[in-house]
Amino acid sequence: MQNKNNLNLGYNSAITFASNHYENFPVISILIPKHLRKHVAVIYQFARTADDIADEGNLSPEKRIEQLNNFENELTESLKYNFKNEFWAALKNTITEKKLTPKYFYDLLTAFKHDVEVKRYNTFEDVLFYCRHSANPVGRLILELFNIRDEELNKYSDHICTALQLTNFYQDVSIDIEKGRIYIPLDELKKFGVDENVFVQKDNNVNFKELLRYQVERSRNLFNEGKKLIHRLPLRLRFEISWTILGGEKILDKIEGMDYDVLNHRPKLSKTDYIILLAKSFLI
Repeated sequence: MQNKNNLNLGYNSAITFASNHYENFPVISILIPKHLRKHVAVIYQFARTADDIADEGNLSPEKRIEQLNNFENELTESLKYNFKNEFWAALKNTITEKKLTPKYFYDLLTAFKHDVEVKRYNTFEDVLFYCRHSANPVGRLILELFNIRDEELNKYSDHICTALQLTNFYQDVSIDIEKGRIYIPLDELKKFGVDENVFVQKDNNVNFKELLRYQVERSRNLFNEGKKLIHRLPLRLRFEISWTILGGEKILDKIEGMDYDVLNHRPKLSKTDYIILLAKSFLI
């Protein structure tokens, strides 16, 4: 039996953690019903912590994988009610209380290990494999939090989450290349006549612009396909997902507006953007 005080400590810590981390959108927005915010926060803490192990600091790849394996073992133990700390107690409580699919948490860890070990993607299908583990599980977990368990809706959610992940790749091109990563498929670089040196030299030439134009258009199509989900959702979640989609599309607008020069500039949403997009989300 889980100690109520430990659970409260775990959830309160998760809410503080989520509130103190930057994302394109607030993790715990006013559109999330109050009774679900602690659950969203603890899921976010799980994903953000693992992502930081994979991406932050100066650890060797071997050490990162070791720490991710340890984190995975702690997840496995928590599912058996063996908790290393209050965080794991809270996460297990959320998984049990909201009947969440444990596989989705393991999928996320697969993606984070992938980030440590894989720096190039040969084809778009390889990128989609990453998205199926890094992004899509999050959308499915959110649907499960709202007790939505429908495979058709899951697929629409997957389109949205994949589009968001791809948009984040294009937003962070200048950051990822510093870490030696390129998420745009190598066969598409070749198709558009773009050499990898372009990323290092930050040469926003005509070929690179056309390559980015292609990536942006594909992401827009995925967002449009995913929008079929919106009017199948309860009201507050409908607004939350609409707001998120609008945010992703706004980043794509900014990429187009800077003539696709993500090599030298990182597009970001301003506070004004957040407010305007929130208002627009109520009109979709």
